Amino acid sequence: MPFSRNKEEQIKIFQDKIQYNFKAPELVVEALTHSSYANETKNRKFPYNERLEFLGDSVLSLIISDYIFNKYKHLPEGELTKVRANVVCEASLASVAKKISIGDFLMLGKGEELSGGRKRTSILADAFEALIGAIYTDGGLELARKFVLDNLLDLIELASNGELYKDYKTHLQELLQSKTTEKIAYRVIKEMGPDHDKTFEVEVCLGGQTLGTGSGKSKKEAEQNAAQEAIQKVRR
Repeated sequence: MPFSRNKEEQIKIFQDKIQYNFKAPELVVEALTHSSYANETKNRKFPYNERLEFLGDSVLSLIISDYIFNKYKHLPEGELTKVRANVVCEASLASVAKKISIGDFLMLGKGEELSGGRKRTSILADAFEALIGAIYTDGGLELARKFVLDNLLDLIELASNGELYKDYKTHLQELLQSKTTEKIAYRVIKEMGPDHDKTFEVEVCLGGQTLGTGSGKSKKEAEQNAAQEAIQKVRR
């Protein structure tokens, strides 16, 4: 739990990472606090990030809609909707959250920590939206717009060209088809937690070589995360 000690120092490190300094630092703490942590500190009435996530989701949608509406004047409404959906989907937001290391700074409950919550796609995407909500609350729409576009422009360009994939397994398969005839294999290498709350760790292999690993609350989620990591390696 990164803010339990040296709180001010950790806030500064994170603000440097995202290149935004909060006038109200409590907002960034709230944005990075998962409900599992708040539930373990009920006596302190610790605020968690679901309200900011709700706000950030709307702010994000507005910013992306406004940008692509003005940028891609040739696209009809249906295509604009597809571009926006691909940019603001859970997998895309989680990938950006990973780039700015949100997972390293999250405040999680003990159970969520042990089950790999710092790498979970849904938690990372939600925290990214909460961070947008926090920046909007702290600095207004224009600063929120700058943060969003600074971090999502590459994804917007990919989505507008039809190159942004939500299905990482399919994307990985297509990337490798031109390179090899060998088949990709997914294998569960670890299962953690009780039957009602399992976390799976999966590796994706090609010809006996591990291309990527990923974890998730289902095998499907873990496979997608493993494929996402593999794509990054294949593209290098």
